[in-house]
Order: sequence, then structure tokens, then C-alpha cells
Amino acid sequence: MTRVSTSTIKGRPLAISNHHSRLGVRLRDYLELIKPRIVALELVTVAAAAYVASPRDLNGWLLVHALVGAGLVAASAGAINQWLEREADSRMQRTANRPLPQGRLSKGEVLLFGAVTLCVGALQLALLVNPVAAGFGLATWLVYVVIYTPLKSRSPVNTAVGAVSGALPVLLGWTATGTPIDSRALAMAGVLFLWQFPHFMAIAWLHRDDYARARYRMLTVVDPTGLRAGAQAVVAALLLIPVSLVPALDLVSASPAVYGIWAIILGTAQLIAAICFMTSRNDVSARRLLRSTLLYLPCWMLLLVMMAL
Repeated sequence: MTRVSTSTIKGRPLAISNHHSRLGVRLRDYLELIKPRIVALELVTVAAAAYVASPRDLNGWLLVHALVGAGLVAASAGAINQWLEREADSRMQRTANRPLPQGRLSKGEVLLFGAVTLCVGALQLALLVNPVAAGFGLATWLVYVVIYTPLKSRSPVNTAVGAVSGALPVLLGWTATGTPIDSRALAMAGVLFLWQFPHFMAIAWLHRDDYARARYRMLTVVDPTGLRAGAQAVVAALLLIPVSLVPALDLVSASPAVYGIWAIILGTAQLIAAICFMTSRNDVSARRLLRSTLLYLPCWMLLLVMMAL
């Protein structure tokens, strides 16, 4: 009678467990590589813009293809961004544990991943949505990867360039429906552009020491007093209020007054937080400003979507 080794039987589940553990670690590394919060924000922006552009006859499958394509292009941008910034990331506390600085993913596989996701995402948009939406997807990638990423170590203008890449997904979602770009689309893109200044100036202040270690030319590094960063946050938050009111001019089924009142309330709350940051310029006021921006954007998008019903 053949005896089966108990060590073999016991070892097999252990080997399977170790394999699953390694696979889980790699999946988490790839998830971190694509910057999931940025991708999620972009997808919400694409979906909101598509719905506002065509609230009554939005093609569900077309939206799915637009979201998948946009998500893949955004994932590629995050991966190539980390590939380009791997040395700078190793010098910052908040990024030193990323997959590339720690060697958990190789430079070659990250570059391959970025290239494949870009090609598949762009083809998805071009063939299953439309070429215009694909053009905006590629423009978003190019501005973020080719211009914004290297500019971070050269000039504080990088924030404005990064804000452009953050606003372009609005036009991707809008044109995905085949709706011509109008004042509502431009206003949505304008809000996304302006919103990023108070949002990022708060982040730049909170992580100014890290950015200095990475030799990034953020405004809070160039001007350690934070005065210029605070001023930019206030000016952008102030301009954002009238820009956010533009869609009220085209509302038909909903009350423009209701939308306008809520848009002003949301914008004013963010403006107050920006003014407090400019006058105080400390970590407490920066965190309050950051929280206000994180609250403003989803609330404003939800308001716009509800008014478009």
C-alpha cells in the first residue's frame, strides 16, 4: 500500500497560499501604479459630462466604451508618470513605497503596461466611441505625461498645465455622445480647470517639504511663505463662482435660480476656505481647504446632473 507524504499534502496548500499572496501583491502594485483616485475622478467627470450633454437619449453602451477607453488611457498616464518620476519618488516620504522605487515592478514591465493600456484605450475610444473623443483622450495623456510631468522639476507653471489635463476629460465625455461643444461644456471644463488650483495648492503646502526633497518647482517650494500659493487659490476659487453659473443659462426643465443659488453657496464656501488658507498659511487651514475642494466637486457635479434631468 502506497503511503502519501503528509508533508507534500500540507505543503501544497502552503505553496498555493504563497502564490496567491504574491499575485495579490502584484495586483496591488499595478493598482497603485495607475493612481486609482485620479482615474476614478476622471471617470466620474467623463460620465457626468456625457450625461449633461445628452440626459434623455444617452447610449448606455457608448458610455461604457467611453469609460473603459478613458480609464485605460488614464491608467497609462499614471503608469508612465511614475516611470518618469521613479527617482524623484524615491526621495519623497509619501511616494517612496511605490512599486518602482521599491523594485517590486521593473522599469520594463511598467513601460510595457503603459504602452499597452494607452494603445488599447485609444483604439477603444476611436473605434467604439468616436475619433473626437479619442483625440481628447490622447490630448489628456500628452499634456499630463509629456508636458506636465517634466515641467514639475522646472517651473511652478506646472500646476496650470496639470489643470488643463484635469479639465480635458470633460470634453472627452461630452463629445463621446456626439453633442457639439457649447457653453455648458466649456463651463464644466472651466470649473474643473479652476477647481484644481485651490485643491492642489492645499496639497502643495501640506507636502512642501517632500516636494523640496524631490526638487520639484512647486509654488510652495519656490515661495516658502505660501503667499503666492494662497493668492492663486483665492483667485481661482473666486473665478470659479461665475464660471459655474454659466450652465444655468441653458437649463430648460429645471429652475436656473435653484441651480444658481446652490452653485453660489458651494462656491462661496470654497472661497472662504481659500481666503482662510491665504491669510493663515498653516497646515490646519490647508487641510480645511483640501476638504472643501473634495466636497465641492462631487456636490457641484451632482447638482448639475440633477438639474439636467
